[in-house]
Amino acid sequence: MFPHFLFCRFYIPPHFLFCQFYISPHFLYVHFTSFVHFFKSIPGSVEFLPKSDYTLFCNYVRLHLGICRLWKGLIIDMKQIDFENGTITGNIINAAVPMLVAQVLSLLYNIVDRIYIARIPDIGSTALGAVGLCFPVIIIITAFSNLFGGGGAPLFAIQRGMGHDRKAGRIMNTSYTMLCGCAVLLMGLGLLFARPLLVFFGASEAALVYACPYMMIYLLGTFPSMAATGLNPFINAQGYATTGMLSVTIGAVANLILDPIFIFAFDLGIKGAAIATVISQCLSAGFVLYFLMTKAEIRIRLLHRKELPTSLQYAKNIVSLGTSGFVMQLTNSLVSICCNNVLSHTGGDLYVSVMTIISSVRQMVETPILAITEGSSPIISYNYGARRPDRVIRAAVTMGIMALVYSVLMWGLILTEPRFLIHIFSSDQELWKDAVPAMKLYFAAFIFMLLQYTGQTIFKSLNKKKQAIFFSLLRKVIIVVPLTYLLPYTFHLGTNGVFLAEPVSNVIGGTLCFVVMLATVLPELRQMKEQG
Repeated sequence: MFPHFLFCRFYIPPHFLFCQFYISPHFLYVHFTSFVHFFKSIPGSVEFLPKSDYTLFCNYVRLHLGICRLWKGLIIDMKQIDFENGTITGNIINAAVPMLVAQVLSLLYNIVDRIYIARIPDIGSTALGAVGLCFPVIIIITAFSNLFGGGGAPLFAIQRGMGHDRKAGRIMNTSYTMLCGCAVLLMGLGLLFARPLLVFFGASEAALVYACPYMMIYLLGTFPSMAATGLNPFINAQGYATTGMLSVTIGAVANLILDPIFIFAFDLGIKGAAIATVISQCLSAGFVLYFLMTKAEIRIRLLHRKELPTSLQYAKNIVSLGTSGFVMQLTNSLVSICCNNVLSHTGGDLYVSVMTIISSVRQMVETPILAITEGSSPIISYNYGARRPDRVIRAAVTMGIMALVYSVLMWGLILTEPRFLIHIFSSDQELWKDAVPAMKLYFAAFIFMLLQYTGQTIFKSLNKKKQAIFFSLLRKVIIVVPLTYLLPYTFHLGTNGVFLAEPVSNVIGGTLCFVVMLATVLPELRQMKEQG
């Protein structure tokens, strides 16, 4: 028998990527012929091929038809989560598990790049630090995605809970229109000022050789990047959590396959990593738009010109609520700039690479927390809109317990086995000597981040704009940024001062956010319950 797994491993049918469910016989035969030439070019593959071309062709047809049926079923018959009547724990698990898979896979857009880049012969560590210098721009793009997606999706879910589907649709369309305009603007400004920005972020002349090409190519994919990230919350807010997961899976798997091809096979180095990422983002964004435009319960489109004046209030509400997530992402970019700037002066390019690894580890370990909190958010918002305070409280408590169990386990792993996590991104022994103590210091109070995430999620889900924005600013801008300069220079802690600023902010900012959330939200929910 022909080994079907070899097809799946070395070849991705275009029907899988582009949702083409009908296969014409002529196209299939032509495509089959090109595939056989490709497969025979793989060393040692000929022995696997059956003698009869007819047998091989039949197996090929069966494989394609099986994939098409599976994919069509996933797209059209996707199960929708019942936010109104399902059990709270079941709803959160059904929403969080696909989102966890999606969040883990979304890391591949950046982390896989870093893993491969760090292993480029001779220049790996330098190139990795150069990519770290591009983080602020990547974070800014993500921040604007969250401004429209994170601001629009909770309002969208609240209106659905109230039974106002037309208003919910207008909110989603307004978010989409703003996202498109913003993507064009960010790409233009980024391409125009790429080099000066990198110098401002702390890039040396040696780092600019690698950072500038990566950033320029990455910016060309600004719209697909923002569409994939910013519109996915509207899929999850309609209860299609598995579809949201698939949208990320497509891009992540493509990136995993394309990265080594472009970096090593085509010998494009760091440029190849950026090209692979942009192609992958295009595939992911194409799927998101396809589903929201043709399959979703409430479908997306750009606003018509005559709708623009009447959508201004929706836009203000979206931006107002989304500002908290936007500020969190934007302040992450600000902190990254400040840390790289101070580390480049106090420790050199080596410590910029150390911070790049620590940032990568942080993204990786925070992913399940984000999946749990973001998976719970539409459930909290929907039941808040439906005026069901008991279900809101149960959802919040369940979210907190699930996130706490994970956080404790991961905190222990980071402090006891930091080398294991560092080794994922770099095998440079010289880098390890500085990265291990820096990581232990940076994650010393990681458990307190849970309080921040819980408080912020509930504020955002219940449309508490002022509180959400304030606590986004408090931890990063008011605490971390000043400490990043005070501890290394004023208190003469050097590079350790940069890494120590994070745990101090976690304790202060996280505790205050959680306490204020309890004092603000619980009385309102009790009052809602009394009013019936």
